[in-house]
Amino acid sequence: MATLVFLEHHGDELLKGGLGVLSKAASIGDEAAGVVVGSGVGALADVAGEFGAARVYVADAPELEAPLPQPRVDVLARIVEETNADAVLFANSVLAADTAAGLAARLDAGLNWDLVDIARRDGKLIGTRPALQDSIYADVGWTSTPQLALIRTGSFDPAATGGSAEVVDVDVRLEDFSTTARMIEQAHEESEGPSIEDADVVVAGGRGLGGPENFTLVEELAKALGGAVGATRAVVDAGWYPYSTQVGQTGRTVSPKLYVACGVSGAIQHKVGMQGSGVIVAINKDPHAPIFEFADLGVVGDIHQVVPKLTELVTQRKSG
Repeated sequence: MATLVFLEHHGDELLKGGLGVLSKAASIGDEAAGVVVGSGVGALADVAGEFGAARVYVADAPELEAPLPQPRVDVLARIVEETNADAVLFANSVLAADTAAGLAARLDAGLNWDLVDIARRDGKLIGTRPALQDSIYADVGWTSTPQLALIRTGSFDPAATGGSAEVVDVDVRLEDFSTTARMIEQAHEESEGPSIEDADVVVAGGRGLGGPENFTLVEELAKALGGAVGATRAVVDAGWYPYSTQVGQTGRTVSPKLYVACGVSGAIQHKVGMQGSGVIVAINKDPHAPIFEFADLGVVGDIHQVVPKLTELVTQRKSG
């Protein structure tokens, strides 16, 4: 089965989410092909080959430099038409979601979103989608082709196979209406360390910290562990920490190897965003906090005492 995977990039790097989806598509027996769209992106094709792409379609043109969805819809629609691909997969992001929706409208195709798994059964693509606040999982399908899917962030890890891909240059031709939008300015938030979506370790703070000034406890532990800082919705709504760090149903979905929750109660909305973590450690003074029901390791205690001691021990272990 011919499957296209939209590979989003920031700067000169392909995003982890798209590479994970590409690896998954290749693992289920599909002839997976990556699609890279932008300006000066030709060198990224080799990277896609390492993660399972048999072929990489590269649309490289100055008019594609801005991360706008409509020109990408034009490119993808043409590739689908020329290759007769039966599926187009996207790793969820703002740009990918807009592009997937536009492509579905252009091709009059079905789009399943927020999928956490895909599989082939009797030759048919089947998706798995959480429902009822992730308390159940439902199989979903499509009634026509191409089948479009938007995959939840962190669902699949990239798996390097060391392969190489055939590179196919795409002749870029944009519709007139696709060139009317202009990006006036693009700002990037200044930050240190890895993003919460790419980090192997995430240390999250909740209302149990007591105030924004106490987020230094979380920051110092995250720094010692080489991880990123996350926050709950209550915290960001209160203005204690930036919205870009929010983990949960209305924030970011993360799946680090280690997730340390400091003063986080563990409401279902937060659980949705971090339940894919490898190991979950909860530190909370309330022994009845919901987070202890799904944490792998729980520490009942005052975070103002436990977290500094933990940071000290981590630092000592690293220096030793």
